[in-house]
Amino acid sequence: MEEAIKKADVLIEVLPYIKKFHKKVIVIKYGGSILGDEKIRKGVLEDIVFLNFMGLHPVLVHGGGPNISDRMRSSGKKAEFIDGMRVTDQETLGIVEEELKNLNDIIINEISELGAKVVGLNGKENQLIQAEKKKAEIDLGLVGHAIGINTEIITAELKKDKIAVILPMGIGKDKKIYNINADEAAASIAVALEAEKFVLLTNIKGILRNPEDPNSFLSTLTTQEAKGLIEGNVIQEGMIPKVKACITALEDGVKKTHIIDARTPHALLLEIFTDQGIGTEIIR
Repeated sequence: MEEAIKKADVLIEVLPYIKKFHKKVIVIKYGGSILGDEKIRKGVLEDIVFLNFMGLHPVLVHGGGPNISDRMRSSGKKAEFIDGMRVTDQETLGIVEEELKNLNDIIINEISELGAKVVGLNGKENQLIQAEKKKAEIDLGLVGHAIGINTEIITAELKKDKIAVILPMGIGKDKKIYNINADEAAASIAVALEAEKFVLLTNIKGILRNPEDPNSFLSTLTTQEAKGLIEGNVIQEGMIPKVKACITALEDGVKKTHIIDARTPHALLLEIFTDQGIGTEIIR
């Protein structure tokens, strides 16, 4: 009986959060090696389904970097990155889309098995993600920058209580298809949907002031402090697009952004339904 009462107490504790976030949009970006780990993926998708059943509107934007790089290596192509962005020629673009579609199908099937309604969306279709070629000092090829989001497609699915699972391809006015960094795509979608929260799932605890010192973990950062850490080369490589995505989202209206470790059981629920949280929160 005591155990049952404890469980009931936990449910009552989260009631204010359920009330606060009822019908609010939560955009979640999920990718990297943690997407390929079946055990971690199952836990993350369980959390997302829980959010859906609690009356929130989760939107999942996924990458697939390791799968794409593995496929490229097996095809004899070298993966090249500049500031965390994959240099993309026409052949690479085909590999990117195929691998993203495969992962999208896996996620949709697993969410369906958990009992939730779900829809898979490809950013290049129906002008969902409108893009233009990304400007950079070094040409990145067919890498795009999101300049518009067709929110009607997403909101129509959310109104049906479906979880939207989006793969980050975009289409330009020139009808060219572009590979869009999943962090950037997720940030643009969060802004367009006026999301309550934008959460990036990673395989590290969060942001460290000293990458070599796990005790230098930063639980909260302002956008200015985050920019300073990028300029000071404290935030490097693949973490750069993630932090920049959070900064962009905040500057364009998203209320809160979070970078959390998906390896922690029920990390999403802990971040959303508790005051303490578990990752790095970046705020205005």
